[in-house]
Amino acid sequence: MGNNKNSQKTPEERFWASQQFVGVLPHCRKLGITVEAAEPDFASLRLPYSDAIVGNPDTGVVHGGCLTTLMDTCCGGAVFNALPGYELCPTLDLRVDYMRSAQAGHDLLAEARVTRVTDNVVFVDCEVKQSGDGLLVAKATASFMRIDVHIDHLVAQARETLASAQSPAPKLDQQGGKA
Repeated sequence: MGNNKNSQKTPEERFWASQQFVGVLPHCRKLGITVEAAEPDFASLRLPYSDAIVGNPDTGVVHGGCLTTLMDTCCGGAVFNALPGYELCPTLDLRVDYMRSAQAGHDLLAEARVTRVTDNVVFVDCEVKQSGDGLLVAKATASFMRIDVHIDHLVAQARETLASAQSPAPKLDQQGGKA
């Protein structure tokens, strides 16, 4: 993939960073979007079906804005996975083709793959399918601008905070000192 050097990230780091990327976005938290997979040049996200994403209450059909959010975030996640380190890249363009209505009761699964990386722009394709029947609901083509903003230090801080929160508490003696 062009000047892609994503081998710096282990699969575990990529998945964790993808979860952080999605989790920091308030609209993704509100919609319940979760990371399914995070691989080099690839991301997969799930949008669970709920009343909160319904666009037509009479039919239960999913609102197109929720689909757009899912695709934009999934494409951004693929970009995040494809680049060396942790580089922020805002959406430059997102073109969506709605193939059919997303039906009531089905989670939506998005898969995005980076197709080209240049020094200035990253290009991505995305598809959204319904769970259960696997019908194609929408597809998108997107581009993301590389603005040379790296957040590696923030990712490192978050990992350290998480690691310290998960480490066992030191054993204390009866006076409250370390045993």
